[in-house]
Order: sequence, then C-alpha cells, then structure tokens
Amino acid sequence: MDHVAIMNKKTDDYLKWIVNGEKSVESRWYKHKYAPWDRINEGDTVYFKYTGEKVTVEATVEKIIQYEDLNEDNIEEIWNSYGKEISPGIEDMSEMIEQEKVKLYKYCVLIFVKDVKKIEPFAIDKRGYGNMAAWIVIEDIDTIKIT
Repeated sequence: MDHVAIMNKKTDDYLKWIVNGEKSVESRWYKHKYAPWDRINEGDTVYFKYTGEKVTVEATVEKIIQYEDLNEDNIEEIWNSYGKEISPGIEDMSEMIEQEKVKLYKYCVLIFVKDVKKIEPFAIDKRGYGNMAAWIVIEDIDTIKIT
C-alpha cells in the first residue's frame, strides 16, 4: 500500500529532518479516526510533500503505534517519549505538550520510517480525496502520479 503524507509548510525543515534522519516519526493527531488510522502497515511506502508542492521524499514504514482515548496524561507521555523524533526542532517540549493538550485530540498515529530517500519530484492528482486531505491512502502511487 502507498501513502502520501501532506505536510503543512510551517517550516522548510520538516522534509530536511526526515531525509537526514533527525525526524524518524511522522505523527498524525485527530479528534476523529482519519487516514492513516487502521490503514497503514509495516512495509508500506510513504511519500512526503508540502501543501501545494510536489512529492520529494519516499520512506518505508518500519513501525506503527496508534493511541486512542487520549487525555492530558497520555498526550504528555507520547511527547516525552517520542517528541524529539516527531519534531526535532522543538527545544522546549513542555510548550508543545501544552499546545497539544488544548486541542483535545482523541487519536494519535505514530509512523516510524526507515530507508528514507529524496526522489525525483512529481505532482499528484488529489481529485476525489478532498482539498483538505492531509493523508492519502492508495494502492499504487502511479494511479495519482502526474507525469
């Protein structure tokens, strides 16, 4: 199975961190169960792109951890355990923990990646997945790749 992780471009560093190994965990936090919840497995391929840009990075899923029924305590536990792998640019994890607690997320998917590499950039056709889709699950990336 293939996946496209669409990253909000808050900083140019996210994809750089993924490629150089500083960011080894992609996290998705939700109030409801959205993709990739229960739709991603070890060995799947994840393609990464920034919103409005082309896909530029490919990785293999090494491990998945899913959390549900989140509360302040387990949100803090997740960030304390995996925060540096999720967002290596954050110096003060306590600030991030407080921001996440306020959002009242109920679900979290941690996607551990390996074999990360830069690839020849390509665009995708998101029609049918919604303009706001931040994660696309597809049998074969070639079916949405624009050549």
